[in-house]
Amino acid sequence: MGEPSLAGRLLVATPLISDDTFRRTVILLLAHREEGALGVVLNRPTDTPAAELLVGWGARAAAPGVVFVGGPVDHDSVIGLAAGGAIDLHASPDDVSDAPTEVRLFAGSAGWGPGQLEDEVGERAWWVVEGEPDDTLTRDPDGLWSRVLRRQAPPTAWFATFPDDLRTG
Repeated sequence: MGEPSLAGRLLVATPLISDDTFRRTVILLLAHREEGALGVVLNRPTDTPAAELLVGWGARAAAPGVVFVGGPVDHDSVIGLAAGGAIDLHASPDDVSDAPTEVRLFAGSAGWGPGQLEDEVGERAWWVVEGEPDDTLTRDPDGLWSRVLRRQAPPTAWFATFPDDLRTG
């Protein structure tokens, strides 16, 4: 892979991505190696209460308290994140001495094969940016894409006001 790992950074979909799966998404990269990359979409909440998905951890879900679609891969798996990183969903939060008080649960993930993410970044499908601590547990997932872009230097920041549909401006 030669280049440094992008794990821990955010991928922000550029307007070139128009398919509904990744349009205006913000992805936290959890792993990035020669074998590929893995992340979760931070701004795709569902209507499913997190407490319905996982007893214990679901009750600790940060507002809006629902399960998020982590991506189109492996919807039967759940990834749990807290402000400090990943959490072990197999252990009960009552049995973990320093269990986080707030978590986010993601059904599925986003994945890339060897070299695929690098190609997409090279094609300018994604901006790679640094995240902030509240991005993972944001209370406003719908506004995350614009907020992350506004934090960037111009010209990237200018895209924060890019219309959702160019036909309606």
